[in-house]
Amino acid sequence: MNIPRLSCPRIVIIGGGFAGVSLAKQLSKQEAQVVLLDKHNYHTFQPLLYQVSTGGLEPDSIAYPLRKILKNFPNILFRLANVEAVNTDANTIVTNIGDIKYDYLVVATGSKTNFFGNTEIKQNAMAMKTIPQSLNLRSLILENFEDALLTSDLKERDKLMNFVIVGAGPTGVELAGALAEIKKGILPKDYPDLDTRRVQINLVQSGDRVLKQMSEKASKKAEAFLEELGVNIWKNLRVNTYNGNVVTTNTDVVFETATMIWAAGVKGANIKGLDAEKFTTRGNRVVVDEFNKVNGLDNIFAVGDIASMETKNYPNGFPMMAQPAIQQGEQLGKNLVRLLEGKTMVPFKYKDKGAMATVGRNKAVVDLERWKFQGSFAWFVWMFVHLYFLIGFRNRAVVFINWVYNYIRFDREARLIIRPFKYKNRTR
Repeated sequence: MNIPRLSCPRIVIIGGGFAGVSLAKQLSKQEAQVVLLDKHNYHTFQPLLYQVSTGGLEPDSIAYPLRKILKNFPNILFRLANVEAVNTDANTIVTNIGDIKYDYLVVATGSKTNFFGNTEIKQNAMAMKTIPQSLNLRSLILENFEDALLTSDLKERDKLMNFVIVGAGPTGVELAGALAEIKKGILPKDYPDLDTRRVQINLVQSGDRVLKQMSEKASKKAEAFLEELGVNIWKNLRVNTYNGNVVTTNTDVVFETATMIWAAGVKGANIKGLDAEKFTTRGNRVVVDEFNKVNGLDNIFAVGDIASMETKNYPNGFPMMAQPAIQQGEQLGKNLVRLLEGKTMVPFKYKDKGAMATVGRNKAVVDLERWKFQGSFAWFVWMFVHLYFLIGFRNRAVVFINWVYNYIRFDREARLIIRPFKYKNRTR
């Protein structure tokens, strides 16, 4: 990796997501060599991936170069690397560009889509956890409408214009709302010779309500917003299979569709060497104590989605969202400084700052500790919070301008097939 070995301790961070970046910033002025490893050279603002998928934003407006984040921190080095394994006995990390030794290791690898062992769904469904996946989905959605124009087979046309979203958490709800707005405001103008009234957006939820992580009031209001937009909501329905053409469920309900989007769950993006049963728990997450230290290992820590810190209020670990990741990254950074100074570490305490989701134009739900509100004001709060947490002034400005333009013109300028997506036997 061409990294000099210094006399000061070396702290290696795997992952440049919310947790990894927050941690690195905390260590930027310490007498330690910090090495950040990531398979991408950018940080992704994942809460807005669905807007890339639906043409509302270009990917560079929600991505930020990691080297630019770290440019003013001389003690932090970045390497573009794919981590393959961790040797906990030798304190060594194995990557595709070579091995590196560490004094302290922090795993902040985040999460990935959980298909719950269903290989057929994994092979045929669309995921939306990364920018490349979001661009693939954007291309596929647009290609479907182009293909629908070319077929005289009404059944095939309906299949191309039928979208099934599995999972009614924030990602599924926000994506369904965005597709519904495209159907209403954009498709009739872009495809005047296509009967876009036949477009179907189906949101499938295995539980009895959408946004189950939020309050019942928020759930009911979000469901009302979706129904107002024309989304078909299927509750208490579990998807069994999808072969690329037909979705089967645990009932007699069947969907014929060319596009199924899987937003039904995530799991920890674990690494070989930390994936043994003694280290992991439910959801492929790494078990950590109140200091984010991996159980049984004195110099390895885990933060963010990959970490499962079990508490009385969160017996299955904290929610796999941005806020716990940011807070854990910041707290572990302070604790590592205390550790290097020979001081006692401070236990992590999660401060729940609430949850929110947008369903569409002037439609959002917000749950805060003391207040819960829905509608236009909630929508503005949602926008402000997301703009605030975006990294970089340019990204904030570009996203804000895009949102204002989209709001005034009821348009989505980024509906571009930049790189056609090869899907099954289709080679557009």
